[in-house]
Amino acid sequence: MGHPKFSRRAWQGPKHPWQSDRIEEERGLITNYGLRNHREIWKARSKLRRWRNNAMKLIGRVDSSAGHYAREKEDLISSLQRRGLLPEGATIDDVLRLTVEHVLARRLQSQVYYKGLASSPNQARQLLIHGHVVIGEQVMTVPGYILTREEEAGLQYNPNSVLANSDHAMRQEIDQIRAGAEYESSDDEVALESDSEAPTPEQVAELAEAVAAAPGGAEDGGEA
Repeated sequence: MGHPKFSRRAWQGPKHPWQSDRIEEERGLITNYGLRNHREIWKARSKLRRWRNNAMKLIGRVDSSAGHYAREKEDLISSLQRRGLLPEGATIDDVLRLTVEHVLARRLQSQVYYKGLASSPNQARQLLIHGHVVIGEQVMTVPGYILTREEEAGLQYNPNSVLANSDHAMRQEIDQIRAGAEYESSDDEVALESDSEAPTPEQVAELAEAVAAAPGGAEDGGEA
C-alpha cells in the first residue's frame, strides 16, 4: 500500500496506448455512458479485472466447496449481488460473464439517467456534480459511485434543490423527453427507470438514439 501520502492508484491503464480498435470502442462507451474521459473506463475495467481474477482463483480450487474458500465464494457473489451486477441465484461462473458495460451501467451517473432524473447521461453527470441528487439524505456528487440495490429506492432529487419542484422547467422537459423515448420504443421496450439487471449495450444505444430523436433531445446539457 505504501505511505498514505504516496498511495498507489487502484486502476491500471492499457498496456499499449495507441490501439485503434480499443480507442474506437472506448469512444463509443464514452458517448453512451456520458463519461468524462477514457480513464473512467480503465477504472471500471480494473474493478472488473479484480473480480474476475478472484473468481478464477476460486474456481480453480478443488477444495472450494466447503470451508474458507466456500465463504470467499459466497462473499464475492453476495458483494456483486448487492451492487446489482449479479441476479439472485447466480453462481461463481456468472462473474466471468460480466463485462465493462455492466459495471458502467451501475455507476451512479448511469442510474440517475435510467431512473429518469435526467434527460441524458451528460446531464445526469451535471446534476450530480452540482448537488441536485441525493441517496436518502446524503448528497451525492461522485458520478462513478457504484450504486447498490438497497440504495436505488432512495435515489431522488435533493429536497433543497430547485429541481425538487415538479413544475420546474427542466423537470417538465425531462418528462417530455422521457415520455417520447418510451413511446418510440414500442417493439423493444426501453425503460429509463433502474432495473434489477444491468442493461445491455444495445439497450443503452437504443435509449440514447431515442432521447436524441425526441424534441429537445439534442440540447441535453441543461441548466443546473
